[in-house]
Amino acid sequence: MSIKFLAEDDRPREKFLLKGRKSLSDSELLAIIMGSGNKDETAMEVSRKILSSVNNNWHQLSLLSIEDLMKFKGIGQVKALSIVAALEIGRRRSNQSILEKPVISNSNDAYNVLKNHLSDLRTEEFWAIFLNQSNKILYISKLTEGGINQSIVDIRILFKTALDHYSTGIIVAHNHPSGNLKPSREDLQITKKIHESGNLLNIQLLDHLIIAQDSYLSFADEDLL
Repeated sequence: MSIKFLAEDDRPREKFLLKGRKSLSDSELLAIIMGSGNKDETAMEVSRKILSSVNNNWHQLSLLSIEDLMKFKGIGQVKALSIVAALEIGRRRSNQSILEKPVISNSNDAYNVLKNHLSDLRTEEFWAIFLNQSNKILYISKLTEGGINQSIVDIRILFKTALDHYSTGIIVAHNHPSGNLKPSREDLQITKKIHESGNLLNIQLLDHLIIAQDSYLSFADEDLL
């Protein structure tokens, strides 16, 4: 259904879903926060009145108290609280610095990220680090857990997760509870499959680590990729 055929109260939400948050005007964003208007006015009309009273300035709007907002018809305590809470979230966000993502430069960096997850387990688990083009960590995930001797990973899940996080590189790892760092035939086979599948999707397998209690083996360092 075209947006123009929707009730005015529904248009901001529908527009958000169809075109994204940046397509919305200030009054449409405020209308979404309020949810509804009053018996005589839509949420859009009420939001325009509120913004007009502060010269369409979010900073000025943030100075209004709950009591100030409740002077507008259709704005009860709950809606006023929602508006004030949304503005407070925006204020706190502007005061926070963006967290710098850790960078993986070598196998030891990857080992230090994963060792606390894998070094002391009695059964095998399979984990992955998902990276961007600068080798900054986007996401870390446990993909499977298995028995004492092996943990099978579903390659489809591995690469779906990579695609979901817009990853261009991955590092996989699993532990050997026995402490033996020598790759098994299955380890070599799954590494080859991941490498080949990644080539098709332009997602590079950067390394595969086998982790024991206090040491590790890197497939990249051993030229096993």
